[in-house]
Amino acid sequence: MMNALKYQYLAVIWSVLVLILCDMPMGATDGVPVFEGFDKLVHTGFFFVLSVFMFYGKIRQHKSYSFRIISVLTVFLISASFGGLIELLQWKVFTYRSADWWDFFCDVVGSAMGVFSYIFLHRTGYEKSA
Repeated sequence: MMNALKYQYLAVIWSVLVLILCDMPMGATDGVPVFEGFDKLVHTGFFFVLSVFMFYGKIRQHKSYSFRIISVLTVFLISASFGGLIELLQWKVFTYRSADWWDFFCDVVGSAMGVFSYIFLHRTGYEKSA
């Protein structure tokens, strides 16, 4: 377990950063230029990067770009579950934030985009040129 986690240091650091940013009071973001839907875009980006970091750790751990469906499902489920956890925390613990189904949907979409990127790069033979 610890051996696997040592390769996931980027994903762990990113997860802590996402957790902090998603549970900050919204007043802390005053002065940041935003547009309608900015929050959804941020959620999608956060979870895209998280799933990419998780795949990067898997690649480093196995020392190959091997395409294993169990790894793909594991990364997707962990990152999507983390998004659900953040929304639950916003609903029950950080009550100054509001939980939103659309935020969770964007978390899942970002995770799926990361999975798609990994599969796409694997299927195009990217690993042979690296």
